[in-house]
Amino acid sequence: MPRRTPGTLLALTAALLTGLLALLATHPSTAAPPGSDGAWTGTWASGVSGVPASIDTVFTDQTVRQIVHTSVPGHRVRVRLTNEYGTKPLVVGEARLALGADGPTGTEIVPDSDRVLRFGGRPSVTLAPGERRWSDPVALRTPAAADLVVSFHLPHRTRATTVHSSAFERTYVAAGNVTGKPSVEPTTTTASWYFLSGVSVTGGAARSSLVAFGDSITDGAVTETGANHRWPDLLAERLRQDPALARIGVLNTGIGGNRLLRDPNPPTGNPAETFAAYFGEAGLKRFDRDVTSQPGARYAIVLIGVNDLGHPGNIAPADEEVTAADLIAGYRKLIQRAHDHGLKIFGATILPFEGDTLNFYTPGREAARQTVNQWIRTSGAYDGVVDFDAAVRDPEHPGRLLPAYDSGDHLHPNDAGMAAMARAVPLHLFR
Repeated sequence: MPRRTPGTLLALTAALLTGLLALLATHPSTAAPPGSDGAWTGTWASGVSGVPASIDTVFTDQTVRQIVHTSVPGHRVRVRLTNEYGTKPLVVGEARLALGADGPTGTEIVPDSDRVLRFGGRPSVTLAPGERRWSDPVALRTPAAADLVVSFHLPHRTRATTVHSSAFERTYVAAGNVTGKPSVEPTTTTASWYFLSGVSVTGGAARSSLVAFGDSITDGAVTETGANHRWPDLLAERLRQDPALARIGVLNTGIGGNRLLRDPNPPTGNPAETFAAYFGEAGLKRFDRDVTSQPGARYAIVLIGVNDLGHPGNIAPADEEVTAADLIAGYRKLIQRAHDHGLKIFGATILPFEGDTLNFYTPGREAARQTVNQWIRTSGAYDGVVDFDAAVRDPEHPGRLLPAYDSGDHLHPNDAGMAAMARAVPLHLFR
């Protein structure tokens, strides 16, 4: 259900992110093989990034209450915190997990579901710079398609250094330690996730997870906040409707603005200097952290490349222009890494973007997109193909999004377009 409290940063998020925005997420895991009894499986994940130097969001003696949406059920749960981009220790005084409840503030929890999170048996934890850590497991029957509420208290002055900037969900910040309150009175509402990169579950049944890896289109850019209308969310709904596939978790590690081949690199004086850090490290760098080491990972869908085509000469140096051959070489590296870790990897065709409002489109970039998509469809390099291009393009103008699926910027699908993408994923890939 969509949360009802308005998010104060939604407009800013949409403006900055229209296809370009936040990275990382995973603690290297030694989870048991998918399908084994007691194995951990990801039910939610997020890529995280650092923050621009100009952004100075600080928490001091405040509780951060964050909402995440599960994709697969479990009886025991653990949460992963991250200080990946911090330069100082991250001190969490107390952390709790609960099931979300509907209510007037959007912060409500089901009281008897409230659980204290411990780390090595202790209710507080300090993460060194660069560290990611799983909590101890807690017993909590967690349904699929449920909102989980993660609340933690930051007692000391803490700069928000490790984030997912565009969550398309609301995060609530309240004074003091109110982690255990059934609801809180937020002093600030944001549209970002902080210091949080994963939730995994176990329950003894055979499970595995599918990781959706990509940019803002996978991240859910411009979809309705709190509605869980990103294409990976809607794909998870399809899987749950099929008894043979209902035990597959879906993890979304898309980051708006992310490129496959390069880190953010806005030219000096370019307005993108104020937000490009949210785009995260290059996909080639973060793939192992965000895909192959996810708990229970067995499958990956890769949709990335439009920002490699569109950023140069726009919000990246012109000499970073890429060719189809450059992108294909990058995809081959991802394929090899996935196979090295025993994952099946499926290639998704790049969506059309002619007429986009971000100045990405040129005839040369369209030619490169067509070459890349033809390679994805016909090379056999991937273990399967997801033809998102065919699902959302306008048959009369195949270089453009179908108007019914266009968010208005001619680059990002709207909620209906996200649903069309989810329907386009062949379920036989997971049988």
